[in-house]
Amino acid sequence: MHVTHLSLADFRSYARAEVPLGPGVTAFVGPNGQGKTNLVEAIGYLATLGSHRVASDAPLVRMGAERAVVRAQVRQGERQQLVELELNPGRANRARINRSSQVKPRDVLGIVRTVLFAPEDLALVKGDPGERRRFLDELVVARSPRMAGVRSDYERVLKQRNTLLKSAALARRHGGRSMDLSTLDVWDQHLARAGAELLARRLDLVAVLQPLADKAYEQLAPGGGPLALEYKPSAPGGAHTREELFGQLMTALAEVRKQEIERGVTLVGPHRDDVVLRLGRLPAKGYASHGESWSYALALRLASYDLLRAEGNEPVLILDDVFAELDTRRRERLAELVAPGEQVLVTAAVDDDVPHVLAGTRFVVSDGAVERV
Repeated sequence: MHVTHLSLADFRSYARAEVPLGPGVTAFVGPNGQGKTNLVEAIGYLATLGSHRVASDAPLVRMGAERAVVRAQVRQGERQQLVELELNPGRANRARINRSSQVKPRDVLGIVRTVLFAPEDLALVKGDPGERRRFLDELVVARSPRMAGVRSDYERVLKQRNTLLKSAALARRHGGRSMDLSTLDVWDQHLARAGAELLARRLDLVAVLQPLADKAYEQLAPGGGPLALEYKPSAPGGAHTREELFGQLMTALAEVRKQEIERGVTLVGPHRDDVVLRLGRLPAKGYASHGESWSYALALRLASYDLLRAEGNEPVLILDDVFAELDTRRRERLAELVAPGEQVLVTAAVDDDVPHVLAGTRFVVSDGAVERV
């Protein structure tokens, strides 16, 4: 699968942009702040319905504009599709596939698949658990787009349940009557059901990702491993099937209900889980050097790429200003690993940051203009 054309309207710094693309390596080169990352961010948005740089859509809309449009022509084998997203901050986004307006934004998931390397990936190793949960969930959805609905259902139920718990906690603190919490049992069921499905997918993902990540780390930093991923659920119990996980979550929710009512927040569930990343016998967070942390983050992305490719639909590989962060040895090894990809998009401040093995199409990006050289 590869993108053959990217069109932007009022996205980030671009009033308009038309960028023809093809298979193989394409590099966007230009000084920082000129809009290189905006181009690959747009493709990543089509794949995930989110940005790897910001949490909301508002910063993605050009200053002074009401909405932004991202459109891409995508080829998979002999099949071509046109996918379009209209970003409307504060209102519902809109989507079109092959110019049909009768689709939801979630329906575009799976048409474009990406694996994106960026400087922000260091947070996978050094950041808080939310970064690692997001990494897992985005990959879960990339493997099975329908899981976007499960993830959305879980987040909706969690929000409703937290609202009920917060109201109960405030009532207790202010000496008011105890609230009727009979509906909490219903929310527990909904939370545990959606949570069990999400948790089952995460556990399966960690199991298949582990050997791929260990292999990728060895390729990037020979002799530096081994690397291990350990999923740490907030509701421990060792369950694996969906029904077992449902029961495990229901039991855990019952055990912490008193504390939840006192604190006004849901204390167990996939939203509280983490993945411990180990390098050798020690957790990478807090012990790995800067170079080791970078190699670990890159290994996770390479493992994601290998997994998606093995499952039959090779993703677009995006390397956003990554090579400038690496020493010469890691730079060359990474370039050799990704060069055979069907479509590889690279951003760099200067030509020298792009390894020779990634020679291909070049675009110069300057002052909002994208010109092929």
